[in-house]
Amino acid sequence: QVQLVESGGGLVQAGGSLRLSCATSGRTFSSYVMGWFRQAPGKEREFVAAINWSGGRTSLANSVKDRFTISRDNAKNTTYLQMNSLKPEDTAVYYCAAHMGAVPPTTKDWYSYWGQGTQVTVSS
Repeated sequence: QVQLVESGGGLVQAGGSLRLSCATSGRTFSSYVMGWFRQAPGKEREFVAAINWSGGRTSLANSVKDRFTISRDNAKNTTYLQMNSLKPEDTAVYYCAAHMGAVPPTTKDWYSYWGQGTQVTVSS
């Protein structure tokens, strides 16, 4: 079993930055692809970013590609999402997820483990 706990969300003005963290416990962290998804009120949960076990392969949604960065520290069992130039449309609950595999999937159905989410609110 894998447990995921997100932190770092909050309220920020448009143009600001936040860094989300996802602390992982349980089985070997480095065995998992890690992903970030988000869900705004009334909308489907959507892919944001993913990273493979080594950090050498990442995938980002087009809507965040030039503004967000995903990274991981296997020594700390932690995944990060650095979010810059935030926009009001980035407002959502952000979820961390884990997938046992080599290639970072962008579809939520591939992810077996999920955190409880952290709220990000961007004011205009």
